[in-house]
Amino acid sequence: MRTDWMPSTIQGRIDMGRNWVNVLKAKGTAWQITPAVVSELEDYVGQSEEAQTAALGPNSTAAIRDRFVADMTAFMRDLRRRRFFVPPLNEENLVELGLPLPDHIRTDHVVVTEEVDFVLEIAGIRQVHIRFWQHGLASMAKPAGYDGAVVVWGVRDTPPAEPEDLTDHTMASRTPHTLQFTEEERGRTVYIALRWQNERGNTGPWSDIKSAVIP
Repeated sequence: MRTDWMPSTIQGRIDMGRNWVNVLKAKGTAWQITPAVVSELEDYVGQSEEAQTAALGPNSTAAIRDRFVADMTAFMRDLRRRRFFVPPLNEENLVELGLPLPDHIRTDHVVVTEEVDFVLEIAGIRQVHIRFWQHGLASMAKPAGYDGAVVVWGVRDTPPAEPEDLTDHTMASRTPHTLQFTEEERGRTVYIALRWQNERGNTGPWSDIKSAVIP
């Protein structure tokens, strides 16, 4: 039985995001959610809507669409975890947002203990491929019930002190995951770290930070 509150389809996730924008514009201030947060969510949703339209057109851009939707999904999970408290929200509000009531949320897998291991592979211009798996296992499969790996990266002149210093991020639901870079970034060093995220939006420990020169 499916237990994740996030819709399983791309269009379903986009529709939920648009609904959240509409609800939060009306009620977000009362829930102590700032207009800046609502505006950021609307940007993610708008980008995902545009990318979905393009991906369904004659020249499919599904990979770009998937990245926008993954970023939107990660933002929504973080927003739910950090902002949707009861109170000030009540059960009627949760239903309005399309979320399950508290008693319907499964309680296992609250703590994420698994670690990510990965290698960086160079194949193609302006691309770095991330091949990742659960540390200590030979299988490339992500842990059961997990969304995937949170990927953070930054193109920098000096190594970061910790993963939190890497400001670009996305969700990688399958391996390998490919990062695309610009022509101006070629020859510079990108630093990358990963950690698992389960279906409740909880994240595990960070991997080591690894680096590669962008081809």
